[in-house]
Amino acid sequence: MEENMNLIINHSSMVPIYEQIVDQVKAMIRRGALHTDDVLPSVRILAKELRISALTVKKAYDALEAEGFAVTIHGKGTYITASNPALLLEEQRKEVESDLDAAIQKGRRCGLSDEEIHTLFSLLLEG
Repeated sequence: MEENMNLIINHSSMVPIYEQIVDQVKAMIRRGALHTDDVLPSVRILAKELRISALTVKKAYDALEAEGFAVTIHGKGTYITASNPALLLEEQRKEVESDLDAAIQKGRRCGLSDEEIHTLFSLLLEG
């Protein structure tokens, strides 16, 4: 897997670049594109490929490690450790649920009724 990972960075997104990397690596695990013991590109190689700071890639790899999805072996590289798509999907669902709950609470603080929040959510889903 050491070659191109085909990550896409959106520099105009409000989501920090390191989080975009983390989210895409998790999605690759969920799709089965990455498996346990697959090696990720080195920090320097991925930073060069994405034209971003090596510190940003390091932060993404550290976050993946902290969440139990990767492990870095000094001098060897960073490897995928978690490849159970069902557990990953559940973890991601919890994240989305938390984000949606925060949006609902913010809507209520702004004086929107539950019906207005539901209508807004439906409109956003329609694209």
